Amino acid sequence: MSAKGGKMRLTEHEIASIKRCAERHFGPNCAVRLFGSRIDDARRGGDIDLHVQVDDDAVSTMACRVRYLSDLEAALGERKVDLVVEGPARKNGYIDRVARESGVIL
Repeated sequence: MSAKGGKMRLTEHEIASIKRCAERHFGPNCAVRLFGSRIDDARRGGDIDLHVQVDDDAVSTMACRVRYLSDLEAALGERKVDLVVEGPARKNGYIDRVARESGVIL
């Protein structure tokens, strides 16, 4: 998969796991974006920065986030994942704009 002229630094297994877990915990209509250092081939290491857009605030709770991260850790192993969830009650924060403008939808 390409991102800004390079490849995302995630495997197909990682991408599939991220998407599958997101749909399980945030619903089938969620949009998942990868942003930050993982979309830049020239960089090394770094967290997996994820931005999830949901259309229902009921699934943007801290409990849903914790269950998602726990499920994702079971699928990927122990990895540093930063997660931002944007729902109707919390829209267009600075990090949301950055993720939407620079991120790649998985």
